[in-house]
Amino acid sequence: MALAGRRTIDLSQLDRVPSRLSWPLQREGMDPVPRLGAVRATEPVHRLTSFLGITVWMVTGPAEARAVLANERDFSNDIRPLVGRRGSTTDGDIGGLGFTDPPEHTRLRRLLTPQFTMRQLDRLRPMVEGIVERQLDEMESRGPEVDLLTQFAFPVPFSVICDLLGLPGEEREGLRELVSARFDVTNGGQGTFGAVSESRKFLIDSTARQRHTPGDGLLGDIIREQGDAINDFDLAGLADGVFTGGLETSASMLALGTAVLLDHPDDYAALAQHPERVEPTVEELLRYLSVVQIAFPRFARRELTVGTQRIRPGDVVVCHLAGANRDGEPGTNPDTFDPDRPRSSHLAFGHGFHRCVGAELARMELRTALPALARRFPDLALVGPPAELDFRQLSIVYGVDALPVRLTHESSEPALPSA
Repeated sequence: MALAGRRTIDLSQLDRVPSRLSWPLQREGMDPVPRLGAVRATEPVHRLTSFLGITVWMVTGPAEARAVLANERDFSNDIRPLVGRRGSTTDGDIGGLGFTDPPEHTRLRRLLTPQFTMRQLDRLRPMVEGIVERQLDEMESRGPEVDLLTQFAFPVPFSVICDLLGLPGEEREGLRELVSARFDVTNGGQGTFGAVSESRKFLIDSTARQRHTPGDGLLGDIIREQGDAINDFDLAGLADGVFTGGLETSASMLALGTAVLLDHPDDYAALAQHPERVEPTVEELLRYLSVVQIAFPRFARRELTVGTQRIRPGDVVVCHLAGANRDGEPGTNPDTFDPDRPRSSHLAFGHGFHRCVGAELARMELRTALPALARRFPDLALVGPPAELDFRQLSIVYGVDALPVRLTHESSEPALPSA
């Protein structure tokens, strides 16, 4: 359905995103920039800018964000009219769950949901545990100093998702190089949509091959169950969505989560020694870091009120998940990491019918990988101060480009001379 006020433009041709639109993606270390908190305190629904004739609103209030994210009647997720000819529903580059509306979204999500039930996840647990232990062995063999991002935080979710989808080994390396660039908006739409295009083409080709020889994973299961009822473009969109939702996000959580824990050594040690501490620690890391900084944009179908602001048809509404997760009652110190804080729901996985379908798989990975890391390397330490980490500057999924660590404690005592 066409939306009133929507213009057909091609965001993929932008060579940069203007600062008035991109500043909410900036951070100071682990924290959103102070400007974001100041905006939330006075205007939880804030008119961010007018861009190419489109009014863009930013929502940082948690209640207002939940209202927008759950409202499928008044908002659309279909970004295709804003990416020019790339928006074809049969051979374009944009599709999958994140950019579709019901009933198309409902049909596609129904195909994925059985793959992420608790029963299915229990079957995946041994696979996840095996991948984690294999990467810990690999990291140990390369010590004593390694890049935890490339040796652990990225390979764990990458291997989990490739195994989940049933991608053969020879296809994995080509995909590995494509997936990280799609969330980086430093070079505007050209870099982001170019990466989306290449990874989508890669997955369409992989899907076409599995048509003839279905694999043992998710793609093969859907092909066997649905046959020609689902085309290669839609199936590749589902695979693309699994990568979008589960790779870069989990890798960033593992890397940044480790950095936070190493700055809180008692909490790091507790993961290895007290299993009951794992769940609250992971939930607090999800809230505190909110590596997915903003949700997929919503497009107003009709005039409505969000908070105290009047939203007009065609306006874009962006919910700032990191900003909403840093809101809290006076005295709760939401800008601090505290696994003992009273439990409350957070928006790290979004909300509503577009909430991340793989949220429980992501939790399983974090609850498996972080305690295993703490058990294997109790003296793990950053190489250099946290302030010197190479944080990404403009990325929808926040993270670091490297996380140098020392696997064992380096004694300050001089070595004794040999006899």
